[in-house]
Amino acid sequence: MSVSVNSRQTRLRSALAVVLTVLVLLPAAGLFLRVLQENSKQRDNIRLEQDGVEYLTALSPLISALAESQSASLQGVPSEPATVTAAVARVQGVDERFGEELGTRTRWTDLKSKIAKLPTTTGSSAKIFTAHVEVADLTIALFDVVRESSTLSRDPESDVSFLQNVVAEQMPVAVTAVSRMSDLANMVAASSGKTKATLREQFGYQALKVTETVGDLTDGLQEAVNDTASDTLSGNLVSNLDSFRRGIEAATRGANIGGDPNVSTLVTAQSTLQTALAALSTVILKEISGLLDDRSGTLTYRQIEAYVLLGVAVVLIALATLWTRSRGRQVRAGLTDQPGEGSRDVSVQVSNNGNGNGPGGNPYGGSPYDSAPSYGETPNYGGGRERSGALR
Repeated sequence: MSVSVNSRQTRLRSALAVVLTVLVLLPAAGLFLRVLQENSKQRDNIRLEQDGVEYLTALSPLISALAESQSASLQGVPSEPATVTAAVARVQGVDERFGEELGTRTRWTDLKSKIAKLPTTTGSSAKIFTAHVEVADLTIALFDVVRESSTLSRDPESDVSFLQNVVAEQMPVAVTAVSRMSDLANMVAASSGKTKATLREQFGYQALKVTETVGDLTDGLQEAVNDTASDTLSGNLVSNLDSFRRGIEAATRGANIGGDPNVSTLVTAQSTLQTALAALSTVILKEISGLLDDRSGTLTYRQIEAYVLLGVAVVLIALATLWTRSRGRQVRAGLTDQPGEGSRDVSVQVSNNGNGNGPGGNPYGGSPYDSAPSYGETPNYGGGRERSGALR
C-alpha cells in the first residue's frame, strides 16, 4: 500500500487556483456589467436629447412664422402665410417620428388644429390678436414640453444647459414679445380713449418683457461661451449676436416708452430681429447637436475600451488557469516516474512457501522464532530413524 503526500498537495493547489480564478472573475464581470449599464443609460439619454434637438430645430421656425401670420391677419390678409404652412409640415414630420417618445403628440395635434383655424378668425383686431396670442402661448408651452421630456433641461454639462435654455425658452419668448410690440403699436395708433390706454399698457408690458428676456438671453450665451468645450461656439455666435443686438436697440428706440411708439421703426426692428434670431437659433442648435455627438462618441470609445479590458482579463485568467493545471500534471508525472522521491512509502512484506524456506523465512524452521539446533546436535532433515554413532 502506497500513500503520496505531494499528490494531495498538487490537487489542493489546482482546486485553490480554480477558486481564486472564480473569485477574481466574478467581481470583474460585475464591475464590467455596472459600467456597461451606466454607459448604456448615458447613451440613451444622449439619444433622447438629440431627438429633442431635432424637434426644436423644426419648431423654431414656427414661432417666427406665427408672428408673421399675426401681423398679416391684423392687416386684413385672410390666407395663411406660406411660412406657416411649411413650418407646420416640418413639425408634423418630426412629431410623427418622436412625438410618442417625447409626449408631444396630443399637444401638437391640438396646436395644429388651432393654427389651421387662424385664417378663419374674423372680427375686431382685438379678437384676432387674442387668437394669435393663444396659439403663440401654446407653441411656447410645446417648447417647454420638448425640453423636459428630452431631458435637455437637465443636461449635466453647463454649456448645453445654457444653450438649450436660450434657444428653447428665451428666444421664443423674445420673438413673440417683439412681434406683439410691433402689432400693439399699430393698434395703439388706431385706437382712442380707454381702449388706447389699455393697449398702451399691454405694449409697455411686452416692451419690458423684451428687455428682460434679452438680458437673460445675452447672459446665458456668455455663460455658455465661458464654459463650453466647443472650439466654434464663440466665433459662430459673434456675428449673429451682433445683428440681434442691433435689432433690439432699434426695437427699444421704436418703443419710445413714455410716449407714442414709432410704428415704422418697430416694424423694421421686428424684421431684423426675426432674421437674426432665426440665424442665431440655427447656430445654437447645431452647436448643441455637435456637443452631444462628441459626448456620444466618447461613450462609444469607453464602451469599446471596457470590452477590451474585460477580454484581456478573461484571457489572462484563462492562461493562468491552464498554466496551473499544466504544472500540476507535470508534478504528478514526476511523482509517477520516481515513487520514492519526495514521498513516504510504508509497506510490510510477508512470504511463506509452506516449509519456512521462502524469502524472509528461517531455514531452520517454519517460524522465524524457532530455535536453532544446539552445538553438537544433528538436525533431522529427512525425518527418518535416528542413526547411532556406533557401527553395527
